[in-house]
Amino acid sequence: MNGADPSVYQKDGVYYYLQTNGSSISLWATTAMSKLSAAIPKTVFVPTAGAANSRNIWAPELYFFDGKWYIYYTAGNGADISQRTWVLENSSADPTTGTWVDKGRIFTADTDFWAIDGSILEMNGSRYFMWCGRPDVTNVNLTQNIYIAKMLNPFTLVGSATKLTEPEYGWEKNGFGVNEGPQALISPDNKAFLIYSASYCGTDDYALGMLSLKTGGDPLVKADWQKSAQPVFSKQPQSNAFGPGHNSFFKSPDGKENWIVYHANSETNQGCADRRNVRMQKFTFKTDGSPDFGVPVATGLQISKPSGEQ
Repeated sequence: MNGADPSVYQKDGVYYYLQTNGSSISLWATTAMSKLSAAIPKTVFVPTAGAANSRNIWAPELYFFDGKWYIYYTAGNGADISQRTWVLENSSADPTTGTWVDKGRIFTADTDFWAIDGSILEMNGSRYFMWCGRPDVTNVNLTQNIYIAKMLNPFTLVGSATKLTEPEYGWEKNGFGVNEGPQALISPDNKAFLIYSASYCGTDDYALGMLSLKTGGDPLVKADWQKSAQPVFSKQPQSNAFGPGHNSFFKSPDGKENWIVYHANSETNQGCADRRNVRMQKFTFKTDGSPDFGVPVATGLQISKPSGEQ
């Protein structure tokens, strides 16, 4: 299926899927990710025209915290410099029903600038909000970094933010320097990783990078994270995979397999636009606990369904 910035959340045997729509937020619900394309999306949020969150609605992510559902998303007023991270709340048992309440922006006072791609890390009983930001408030310097801050509650951050990573290597600077789309991944042996997208999404070299949190490390301390010097998932021209990135993770229905879902272009030079399509494949963990994503699977190649699917 066509789309970009895929996100999946599992609860009670149901997979809830979201992607960038641009003007609204929709939810797909399915019990089998291999049948996602057959699911009928339900529009759950349409902003008020002219509002500060009415345009360029990107990268929504769904979570269930403290008995309520939350969607974290990016939006602005139409001008790129206005992009910020926002939160919706729903107290219904089923996120495709009930009322989504706009809880406003989520940010820290020291990072009140261009912000996209909000996501959550849960560790040791605490929650952390991760996002991508451009600290240059004039929006002339487009370099994008990843920040993290502790959450007081699902829609409020506390304290100051930490810049966890910025574009340093050549593979993070194709087009211009970008670290975005942070995604938390906890290994079977309880090690924490942050998988992020690097380089401008309009290039074929959009790819995934990785930060590893040291054992006993504090997620808010940059020095406790180690960045991989090489991308962990990147283009595979022979498999029609250009610019693979902005991923999410899910487990198979029986909990035995780990899967990554991501977007990519099928041909070169298709850019950061509507031709991107959503793909998913199984991955494993190495003996040191780090993930092994392999390489993007070729389009049209038949692979086994997630184990335990009915």
